[in-house]
Amino acid sequence: MGRGGGRGLCGMIWQLAAALYLIANGVLGLQGGGGGLRGLAGGSGVFFDILHRMGFRGDTLSVTLTLLSIIAIVAGIAIVLDLFSIEVPFLNIVVLVVGVVWIIYIVITIISWISDGGNFFQELSTLAVNAMILASLLTASKRFE
Repeated sequence: MGRGGGRGLCGMIWQLAAALYLIANGVLGLQGGGGGLRGLAGGSGVFFDILHRMGFRGDTLSVTLTLLSIIAIVAGIAIVLDLFSIEVPFLNIVVLVVGVVWIIYIVITIISWISDGGNFFQELSTLAVNAMILASLLTASKRFE
């Protein structure tokens, strides 16, 4: 049985924030162009940024971005269903996939921050936002109750 009803208010807010973030940006990412996942973080987008920094270009970038957008939508819907105590058997898997992508992004961001020597407070702000997103994803996962 899901944990939505037994979770404290703070945990529910974390879960809802993660779900809404993933659903909205997954849908916008599927719409393509500059919106959604591509439109976040200064116009490049979180997933777009990850893939671009990992060397993805052209069609490979588009296909992978579409796949990550679909995974984000599925993860967001699974998190919302779990909030309403609806058992979602694959919740841990999709949250794990998105969580791993976020950890990779955080590591890449830190490496690029060190190598580029950007604006300390801007980079710190980006790191804090990504840590909050990761924390909300971990809160949504049954593994980290």
